[in-house]
Amino acid sequence: MEFDRMDENDWKYHGEGNKSLVVSHVQHCRVLRLLKYPAEDSENPPQTAEQAFRQIQNIVDFSSNVMSSLLGGKFVHSGEVVRLPLEFVRQLSIKIQHQRPAWRCDKVMDIYSGCALCLPNLTSPTLHQQTPSPPLCIEIKPKCGFLPSPKHVSKDIKTRVCRYCMHQHYKVANGKWKRRSLYCPLDLFSGNRQRMHFAIRHLIEEPQNNLKVFKGGQCIYSSKEGSDESPDLNALLHHLRPYFLRGNNRINGHMTTKAVLNDFIQVLVNALLSASGGDGGQVTDRAGGGRSFCEASLFNTERVRHGSQGLPTNSVLSRILQTQMLDTLDIEGLYPLYRRLEQHLQDFPKDRTRLQIDGPYDQNFLEKVQKSSMEDDGSVEYAAAKVHQYRIAMTAKDCSIMAALVPGVEEENDDEDLSSQKHLRDFRPQAFSSSVSILDLDPKPLDSIPRQLRLDQKIVSCYLRTGGALPRGSLPLLPSIRTERCSSSRCEQTVLSAAARSKEVETEPASESRGRSIQDWF
Repeated sequence: MEFDRMDENDWKYHGEGNKSLVVSHVQHCRVLRLLKYPAEDSENPPQTAEQAFRQIQNIVDFSSNVMSSLLGGKFVHSGEVVRLPLEFVRQLSIKIQHQRPAWRCDKVMDIYSGCALCLPNLTSPTLHQQTPSPPLCIEIKPKCGFLPSPKHVSKDIKTRVCRYCMHQHYKVANGKWKRRSLYCPLDLFSGNRQRMHFAIRHLIEEPQNNLKVFKGGQCIYSSKEGSDESPDLNALLHHLRPYFLRGNNRINGHMTTKAVLNDFIQVLVNALLSASGGDGGQVTDRAGGGRSFCEASLFNTERVRHGSQGLPTNSVLSRILQTQMLDTLDIEGLYPLYRRLEQHLQDFPKDRTRLQIDGPYDQNFLEKVQKSSMEDDGSVEYAAAKVHQYRIAMTAKDCSIMAALVPGVEEENDDEDLSSQKHLRDFRPQAFSSSVSILDLDPKPLDSIPRQLRLDQKIVSCYLRTGGALPRGSLPLLPSIRTERCSSSRCEQTVLSAAARSKEVETEPASESRGRSIQDWF
């Protein structure tokens, strides 16, 4: 790709986060990620072109030298910094402005530096080019998968209810989301297939910004922040059904809705548990840790008391979890060390370079993190190392997983008896090739730590104040069902309304089943 000769018509709006905006090429599997600034700085950029270049290069170095080593190079795509013609960037900004969500327009795209990060388009992987159907790509933001140690927290609730589940109540109370998600990260990170299936099912029901589904590079399922409307599950089913028609869960030749969702989730769980090119490796047992169950999860823990519990060591979830667990102190235990470091830097500002507060993110930085002392010797070096560990852990807690599912080409078999025998013994979904990547691996700034502490305090206070109850005005979880925990070892029961019980939803056309909750289909 020739970056000195660029045409804005070759690029389209792809998405954006808090700090950057992404455009994708209409033909090549490439995206450009450009910085964003507050709208009030649109006439006066807050940094020079060289500073912008250095900022993006820091992102690349942090990803390639630090996160890649911890998470595994096979999962990480670091990209490269590119310089773009300024006229191209300005015309691109004009072209895509009307496509941006209104609530994101408090910030503007950087049109002054001409710097961008070029990355592969993970929503449209190249490995599908020889297959008749476009790939399905599922983006999951899993969040933190463990509970903190009671040693460093001031409120016992933090050792029993995970941060994500408490944060849901805070977000609903503040109007960011109208409905609480029942997804719990500890279920996804458990390694137990039942719990993982349960977690993904609730991600599908209430995606928020934790789940997006792409087909051939186009987003076909996601949530809109602040919207009262749930995403259209029937539209998702319409896209998924052709991928699973060859499965065995059919009634009178028709794939049941329940089977489509179950097969889709099963294929996704397989991808998350597998290692690239392998079977996932040895399983690390987490059952005895006491920090892998969240009291707010609706999954009945009795179901897995004697079941498998743990992640394959080379799986993407295991690598993310181990990196998250570099946060050994929680924000409450870390904050005094942050204050020690901050005070030292105020007294000795030149030590900011020696302690690599702003990089460079090289091998020396990684060694400082990995060889940090277990005991606090009162030094600023110890404080800096723990702060670095926490920042890395925060990146892992906020990263996203992109799982690309590519349907295999089913071989023709002239021997009907052999074909029938194969289907009788193999009651699994159609074979998919999969590749898994980790994205959103930017370094977290040092000055975000005080904000993290304040947010943590607000989340916990809100949860304790409400007793885990939702505020008035929030939307109900499900329109026609209620969910109950089983008191016995049976699975969690979904109790449908009388209207839902009176019909068989599996063979309904999408037009007739519109408005139903996902629970109606399980």
